[in-house]
Amino acid sequence: MRLDESSTLRKYRELDRFSIVGVETTGRLAEAVQKTSTVRALLVSISLRSVPAREYWLRVDGKVVSTGNIPAFRANVIDLAAEPTIWGERGIHYTHFHLRRAVIDELGADLGYARIGDFRGAVAEDDAVLAQMARGVAPFLGRDVRPPPLALDQLELILAAHVMKQYADSRKKSSPTAGGLAAWQRGRVTEFLRENLDGAVRLADLARECELSVSHFARSFKASFGVTSHQWLTARRIERAKELLVLTNVPLADVASHSGFGDQAAFTRTFHRVVGATPGQWRREHGGRPER
Repeated sequence: MRLDESSTLRKYRELDRFSIVGVETTGRLAEAVQKTSTVRALLVSISLRSVPAREYWLRVDGKVVSTGNIPAFRANVIDLAAEPTIWGERGIHYTHFHLRRAVIDELGADLGYARIGDFRGAVAEDDAVLAQMARGVAPFLGRDVRPPPLALDQLELILAAHVMKQYADSRKKSSPTAGGLAAWQRGRVTEFLRENLDGAVRLADLARECELSVSHFARSFKASFGVTSHQWLTARRIERAKELLVLTNVPLADVASHSGFGDQAAFTRTFHRVVGATPGQWRREHGGRPER
């Protein structure tokens, strides 16, 4: 994108899968930037700051779209087959989601919809759900640590469900199948998650173990356990960390590693959010052995 030295580009996942790209430029784009995809997909983008009309233009299907002044946290939903192209005068600050149509189609079938038709293109849409998603991922885009794959997979399904309901020409055909996982599925998936505390496992891997589609598995898991698979795995990591904090005197960095966290900072943030205390505080309060 020919960014200047003070501009940033942060990306999670590769294109042609679900991906999140945070782009912040501080100067004029030397050339317009065109977005494409080799698979059928939608571009869902949210502006994180206001953009004056005179400093920005958007072209879709080769035609310039009139946007006017764009307030912060307005959303665009555009089919990538239309090859959207953007240009900014004084810099832009956007979060882009690359959302595959295959995911939407599978989710629609699982939820009892007839085949999902065309999508209503949206530019500078006031969409509170998409705005909140952009706010939610912003902290990750400011760090070098990547979000857990299961968290990204879950976000992809949530985004797909919202976009399908809000922007697609769809018709409900039947009610989705209700109910949780069978006993053998619950046993297999919890065993698989415990074997992969590092979080490298994908939602598709868990669904395959249970012989279900990804969206069906995600709904059934939450029906069975009351939380998403990512939340369940996070709870198991915290349990493991508590054991190590009380029963051993290994340094916190090693506790983080043995509990499946990528680094000590991510471990401390998550532990404090879930438990209400830092790992060091919790170890002292519960009689754990001090670090070597």
